[in-house]
Amino acid sequence: MGLNGIINVLKPPGMTSSDVVVYLRKLLKVKKVGHAGTLDPNAAGVLVVCVGKATKVVDYLMNDNKTYRGGMVLGKETDTLDADGRIIKESPILPNLSSIEEVFQKYQGKLLQKPPMYSARKYKGKRLYELARQGQEVEVSPRAIEIYENKVLEFCPPKEIIFETTCSKGTYIRSLVRDIGRELGCGAYMSFLIRVSSGVFTVANAYTLQEIKVSLLQLNLDNFLIPIDEALSKFKSITLADHIFSKAVNGNIINLDYVISNMDYISQGELLRVYCNNKFIGLGYINERQKIQMRKVLV
Repeated sequence: MGLNGIINVLKPPGMTSSDVVVYLRKLLKVKKVGHAGTLDPNAAGVLVVCVGKATKVVDYLMNDNKTYRGGMVLGKETDTLDADGRIIKESPILPNLSSIEEVFQKYQGKLLQKPPMYSARKYKGKRLYELARQGQEVEVSPRAIEIYENKVLEFCPPKEIIFETTCSKGTYIRSLVRDIGRELGCGAYMSFLIRVSSGVFTVANAYTLQEIKVSLLQLNLDNFLIPIDEALSKFKSITLADHIFSKAVNGNIINLDYVISNMDYISQGELLRVYCNNKFIGLGYINERQKIQMRKVLV
């Protein structure tokens, strides 16, 4: 049978997202394992990991909004934009809380963001961090992001801030900290980062690698392995008549007459969870000919 599903991993600091995938691949003895959104090695928190057939839906989970809690130290900027880097700028003049809150408010909505040089983003086939380690600084085109909420949770004068940010995929929190620090005129670096949620997955429901290992040894897979359809609960669902099962799972186009669930509030082209024969069979949509077309078959 093999394992298929999603694991909400509480990634520890010190491991890369790829390290977590490699560890789980060996632990679960499953070839197909992937994550839905990289976390920096020193960051902790929610890392959504897809196992088996769930790797086919990585893209749909990766697009989800993320919420982070982090720390920011004012008055210094580092080359890596975090606490591990070399200090490249310093300023003795530090802002007050009202100035800080004003700039946090400014960094909301649709923005263009330049990624950090110490990141996995590619430039002409090479990772930026590889170029940075060679002492090269390249001009990377900024990326369109959206910050839905950006707020100061606590200010510990004169220079430490704890903040929370909810943002679109592809947002670099280290870059956000850099930009806020520059806007304040004093510079800043990120002191710590925790991803508290990614879509429907929250840190409160995340499992440590040790907890996953113990549950596996006790054969309590249901403790941590989330069914694929549950992880895709943001999509509406439809149910097809049982006798159409083999046609649907073979990717045939299905007439709407065979839908036995309520079709109210479902739009053409909208991605849907499709059920048939008491099983979740994948993702589909209503095409321009008003028929059900499967996008991803997951049985």
